[in-house]
Amino acid sequence: MRSLAWLIALFVGVAGVAGLLVPDWVMSLRWIAATQSGLLAIAVLRSAIGIILIMAAPRSRAPKTLQVFGALLLLAGMVTPLFGVERSKAVLDWEAAQGPILVRGWAIVAVALSGALAFVMKPVRH
Repeated sequence: MRSLAWLIALFVGVAGVAGLLVPDWVMSLRWIAATQSGLLAIAVLRSAIGIILIMAAPRSRAPKTLQVFGALLLLAGMVTPLFGVERSKAVLDWEAAQGPILVRGWAIVAVALSGALAFVMKPVRH
């Protein structure tokens, strides 16, 4: 599970860097969330990441924090299908109207989360 958690940190970091460098490309991928199957795929991905983080937490530097973060992702994954396609489209339209600054803001958050996850997953030296 630990190696999967490292892959998650890498994925989040790469997504964040992509959002910083090419926000228009990242915006073009958002159509995935505007379909029912896309919402279900996002729900499964969020839930899987949450489970991986919960399972990797005991061997991390901050197990409680990682468990809480994993539980929040698992919960987000479970409620994602309830959000609905129409509401997703409305949110996507609003985000598109904000321009690339919003994407870059979330990208900065993603890079910071990636770094924090990598730090937490690094073994503790005694």
